[in-house]
Amino acid sequence: MLLDPQTIEIIKDAKTIAVVGCSPKSYRDSNSVARYLMEQGYAVVPINPKHDMILGVRCYADLLSAREAEGPIDIVDIFRASDLVPPHVKESIEIGAKLIWMQLGVINEEAALEARSAGITVVMDQCLRTLHKELRRERLL
Repeated sequence: MLLDPQTIEIIKDAKTIAVVGCSPKSYRDSNSVARYLMEQGYAVVPINPKHDMILGVRCYADLLSAREAEGPIDIVDIFRASDLVPPHVKESIEIGAKLIWMQLGVINEEAALEARSAGITVVMDQCLRTLHKELRRERLL
């Protein structure tokens, strides 16, 4: 397990997870991870400016719009290319997210440093679904 106890507590206590780059296509990882998180009881907020609805829930163009309409967002799960991460991190800081999760292959050290400097926990290059399943298997959730 690669997660520290503080990160596990954030995941355990989280109620709302924004999935940045969520796709309406069921074969895309962003869609299947969002669906899994919904099945686990999280309120999932898809972020994709090209769509109005994904997985039967309202989709937002950005994190600021999502927070304004949906309320607090605890975790921001990012499915974007590494070089496109910084604006989402800035918004995550602005909305007061507790955890920024960059999915497999998504690494941006500069953005991570900015988030950590603002007091936000950051995980990079990991799949939230995979780690969530592992935490459940180990009875940590």
